[in-house]
Amino acid sequence: MTSSLHQRSRWRRTVQTTVSGMVTASWLMLQMLTALPPAIAQSEAEDELFSYGEFLKSVDAGQVEQVNLDPERGIAEVIFKGDDEDTEPRQVQLFAGDGRNPDLIQRLRQEGVAVEVASAGNGGAIAWVATNTLLIFVLVFGLLLILRRSAGSAGGAMSFGKSRARFQMEAKTGVTFAEVAGIEEAKEELQEVVTFLKKPEKFTAIGAKIPRGVLLIGPPGTGKTLLAKAIAGEAAVPFFSISGSEFVEMFVGVGASRVRDLFKKAKENAPCIVFIDEIDAVGRQRGTGIGGGNDEREQTLNQLLTEMDGFEGNSGIIIIAATNRVDVLDQALLRPGRFDRQIMVDPPDAKGRLEILQVHARNKKLDEAVSLDVIARRTPGFTGADLANLLNEAAILTARRRKEAITMAEVDAAVDRVIAGMEGIPLVDSKSKRLIAYHEVGHAIVGTLVKDHNPVQKVTLIPRGQAQGLTWFTPDDDQTLISRSQILAMIMGLLGGRAAEDVIFGQAEVTTGASSDLQRVTSLARQMVTRFGMSDLGPLSLEGAQEEVFLGRNWLNRSEYSEEIGSSIDAQVHAIVDRCYGQAKQIMLENRLVIDRLVDLLVEKETLDGDEFRQIVSEYTAIPQKTLVKTGS
Repeated sequence: MTSSLHQRSRWRRTVQTTVSGMVTASWLMLQMLTALPPAIAQSEAEDELFSYGEFLKSVDAGQVEQVNLDPERGIAEVIFKGDDEDTEPRQVQLFAGDGRNPDLIQRLRQEGVAVEVASAGNGGAIAWVATNTLLIFVLVFGLLLILRRSAGSAGGAMSFGKSRARFQMEAKTGVTFAEVAGIEEAKEELQEVVTFLKKPEKFTAIGAKIPRGVLLIGPPGTGKTLLAKAIAGEAAVPFFSISGSEFVEMFVGVGASRVRDLFKKAKENAPCIVFIDEIDAVGRQRGTGIGGGNDEREQTLNQLLTEMDGFEGNSGIIIIAATNRVDVLDQALLRPGRFDRQIMVDPPDAKGRLEILQVHARNKKLDEAVSLDVIARRTPGFTGADLANLLNEAAILTARRRKEAITMAEVDAAVDRVIAGMEGIPLVDSKSKRLIAYHEVGHAIVGTLVKDHNPVQKVTLIPRGQAQGLTWFTPDDDQTLISRSQILAMIMGLLGGRAAEDVIFGQAEVTTGASSDLQRVTSLARQMVTRFGMSDLGPLSLEGAQEEVFLGRNWLNRSEYSEEIGSSIDAQVHAIVDRCYGQAKQIMLENRLVIDRLVDLLVEKETLDGDEFRQIVSEYTAIPQKTLVKTGS
C-alpha cells in the first residue's frame, strides 16, 4: 500500500512539472511571436523605402501616378507613371501626422496624382492574431494529450497484476465430448467431473468430495486442449482459460498477483472451471537455480500452491491443467489435494485412430474407394493432430490436382509427406540412381525375408526431405512390447542398405547414405545391452532413459558401472551389430538375382508397393509366413 502511495505521489509531481514546463514554454513563445511582426515589418520597410524629399521632388516633376496612404503604419505607397502592373510600389516613410495631412493630400491632387487613404495593416494584424491563436491551440492540445497518456500509463501500472484469463460465463466453444475421439478413458474421467459440477448432490449424498484438480499428461497433439474445450462446452458453468506463461513477467510479484486475482474471480463465480494450459511454464521444480533461487517464477508457483490447497478451501473450483513435461513439475504440485487425478492422454491405437479419422472426415469429400480403416492401420504412432493434418494435406493435394473427391492416391501422398517431407525432383537414370535403388532394395529384401520384421509398405526412389530414396515398413498392429528377435530383425533391416552397397559395389564404393541407419543401429544395440538386458551380460539395467538435462538435476551424469563393465558393453554392442551385418550380407549373396530384377524394375517405375514387391520375391524364394500381410486396400 505504501509503495502504491509513493508511486502515485511521484506521478503527480511528474505531471505538475510537465504542466508548468509546458505553460512556461508557451508563454515565452507567445512573447516572441508578439514581438515578431513589427520587427519583420521594419526590416521589410527598410529594404523598400526611399526618402521623403525624393518623394516630393517626384510629385513636383509629375512622375507620380498614384499614392496610397496608410495612416496606421505612416507609410505611403507610390506608383510611378510608366510602371508595369507587376512592378511593386515604392514605399515612403511619412512624418508624424502626414498620413492624414490635408495639405499633403491637396498638394498631390493639384499635381494630378490619384490619392487613396486606407489602412493596409488591418489584414496583417488579423492574420497574425489567427496564426498565434492556432499555435496556442496546438500547444494546449499537445499538453492535454501528454497528460492523458501519463494518466493511462499510471492506470496500466496499477492494473499490471490483474489476471489475463479469458472468462466465459457459459462457454460456447462449439466442441463437445462427441467431437473428441480416440481417448475414451480420458473422456470418461472428465465426464465425471462435468457431472459433478452439474449434479453435485449425486456424489455428496454418499460423502464424495469434488476433486480439486485434474492434470492432463501426454505428448503434443494428443488432444489435451481439445478436451478442455469439450469440458467447457459440456459444463454449463463459468470457464476461465489461461496459459502458464501468462503468469510470468519480468517484474517481481506480478505473477503471484495474477494468481491471486484469478482465484478471486473464480471464487466469485464458483462453481467454475479454471483451465491452465502448459502449466510447466510456471510449475517447474523449485530450487533448481545454482545456489537456490527466489525468482519470480518460484513466487508465482508458491502462490499457486497456496491457492489450490492452502488455509482457505476453494469449494466449487476445479483446476484442469495440461502439460507434456510432467517430469519437470514440482512434486508439491502433483500431490493429492492439488491435482487429485492425473490422466494420461496417449497417442491413440488403431481403433482410436479410426474414430479420429471418422471425425475429421465429416467435412471432407472422400471417394468411395477410400478406406479409413486402412489409413488407420498405416499410421501407427500418429496423434489426433497428425491425423487431422493428414486429411487436410490430402484435401489440399486433391484440389491442386483438380479432382472432385479425395482418393487413396492423395491419401498415400499425404502420408508420405507427413512422415518424410515434401516430394523432390526424381533422379535421372545414372550410376547414382542405381546405387540408391540397390540401397533401398537392400532394406526391403531383408525386411521381407527376415521372419520377425515388419512387412514392406512401399519402396521409392522419389526424394523426400533429406532422403534420396525411402523404404516404408508398416507393422501389423500397434506394438507396445517388442521382443528380442524383433529388435534384431530391425537392426538387420537397417543394415540392409549398407550390406547391399558392400556386396554389389564393393567395400571401396560404400557411401554415406547409411549414416542415419547406423545411428539407429547403434542406439538399438546399446539399449539391448544396457536397458533391456538382452545380451550376454545378463538381465541388467546399466543405463537409464536418455532424458534432457534439467538445470539443478542430473547436472553431472554419474557413471553407474565400472570401466570393466563399460568395455564389456562396447564389446557386446559390437558383437550384436557384427552378427546382424553378417546375416544381412548373406541374404544379399543368396538373393542376387531377385535383387537385380527388383532394382531394374524400381529404376523404371521409381515406386513399388509392398504387395508387388513380395510377389516378385516369392517367385525366387520362400517368404516367411508371418510377413505375408496385405497392406493395401
